[in-house]
Amino acid sequence: MKFQSKTMTLHHADTVPYLTYNSLSEISFINHAFSTRLGGVSQGEFTSMNTAFNRGDNPEHVTENYKRFCRSAGFDFDSLVASAQDHHTFVRAVTAADRGVGIYKPRDMESVDALVTNDPAVTLVTYYADCTPLFFVDCKNKAVGLAHAGWRGTVGRIGERVLQKMQACYGTAPKDVRCAVGPAISVCCYEVDEPCASQFLALTDLPTETFVFEKGGGKFMLNLLEANRRILMAAGVPEENITLSDLCTNCNSDLLWSHRATKGRRGTMSAFIALI
Repeated sequence: MKFQSKTMTLHHADTVPYLTYNSLSEISFINHAFSTRLGGVSQGEFTSMNTAFNRGDNPEHVTENYKRFCRSAGFDFDSLVASAQDHHTFVRAVTAADRGVGIYKPRDMESVDALVTNDPAVTLVTYYADCTPLFFVDCKNKAVGLAHAGWRGTVGRIGERVLQKMQACYGTAPKDVRCAVGPAISVCCYEVDEPCASQFLALTDLPTETFVFEKGGGKFMLNLLEANRRILMAAGVPEENITLSDLCTNCNSDLLWSHRATKGRRGTMSAFIALI
């Protein structure tokens, strides 16, 4: 496995690997990480680091994967709170009272594609296998967020919704927020049809020519990472505060789970962020 990135660092490559953003690692009061497909105990098509309980994997294996990952990346397993994703834009604020939800406690809500908190007793967890993770850090008021931005969530401006929720709950100002976008399937590999592309082209307040590219034959190449960056900038996050991953999940499917690369026979990765 050959790892190359200018924006992210791969840790513990020979044991339980995880990725971090170089830009977010500069922030002293958070811990963050993104899992890979390696270092777990899952078997078969889930081999080996699968973090989803809903894909048919042995739940004991998934739980052990979380425990191994947390030990490797420095998170408290008991503090985890997971999303309940369905490609919509609902943002949930969580506290210590929610610890374990979606991990070792049953989900108590459906349709949660983003989580925010200002409670250091909580670690946020969201899921991916080509869709775009969005990391948020309010550097002034010390609050964090994660969002799952597939193409529907991106069109629905879930990044903007997270910023609005953080402002309402914690007094967050977008100018004080550091963001990271990805890893996800990149423009090199993300071909979509006209009905999907048309929804992005309808975002007329944004420079759609920077993230929608006509290929011909009713097909388009879509840059989800850039689309999310433009949405965050339009919502007030300074351009210099946003980092895009340079790792395409499809191109790096030996390291990262990709729904397209595996034709759906796959496990799932997770993003993690916590205040410390």
